[in-house]
Amino acid sequence: MIVGGLDIGSATGKAVVIKDGNVVGASVLCSTARPVETADLVMNEAIRQAGLSSIDHLDKVVCTGYGRLSIPFAEENLSEISCHARGAHWLVPSIRTVVDIGGQDCKVISVSEKGTVLDFKMNDRCAAGTGRFFEAMARALCCGLDGISSLDNQGDEPCTISNQCSVFAESEVVTLVNEGIDLANIIAGINLSVASRLSSMARRVGIVNEVTLTGGCSKNEGLAQALAKKLGIELRQLPQDPQIAGALGAAIFAGERLEASDDGTS
Repeated sequence: MIVGGLDIGSATGKAVVIKDGNVVGASVLCSTARPVETADLVMNEAIRQAGLSSIDHLDKVVCTGYGRLSIPFAEENLSEISCHARGAHWLVPSIRTVVDIGGQDCKVISVSEKGTVLDFKMNDRCAAGTGRFFEAMARALCCGLDGISSLDNQGDEPCTISNQCSVFAESEVVTLVNEGIDLANIIAGINLSVASRLSSMARRVGIVNEVTLTGGCSKNEGLAQALAKKLGIELRQLPQDPQIAGALGAAIFAGERLEASDDGTS
């Protein structure tokens, strides 16, 4: 059995191919202006990695993410919340809390021992705490996303970033730079402000170990460090790219749906 999972986000497209229970192809590409084009590009790359010649070799494809309703070759679409929970849990079955930080929203998901969603909190009304927020901060500091992420750039005295709105926060950061505040302390303050918001969401859901990060912003080492301190726990690292967790979950669901269909239970 060969199945595919897609996660078409606002910033990146992700695709995973699973063959007989093993990930044989995975790809992450920047999103284009058209979700269908993004899906074609990223899935074709995952298929190539899997050693397949075309999407026709996939028995089923499930899609999640911002553009999930626009993909004609996906037989089913599911929520990002369910897919990130399932993908993270499949990689590490002891995971009970998933913090997903994407390009335009962030979520905290409580996960059962079977990988199903028990509860969640989500911010999708503004850019605060998302990839777009970090892009704005990197633009204000002229340091790139890697500059904000690097542990070497985290100061010991984080500045207070009081504005959660990315527009006002960007202006606030520019003011701090003009005042001659140490860049490392500004960067640490940016990550701490997002970590504070995420920890507040997590406490409303209920923090249960083990906790992991998914989504593109999970690769921000400064943010991960700040969040671990705010929560008072050690975050669990996933053994594969945390950015593909949603696409992986979609592929896992595709396999489960196919097996259920073959068994005549759906």
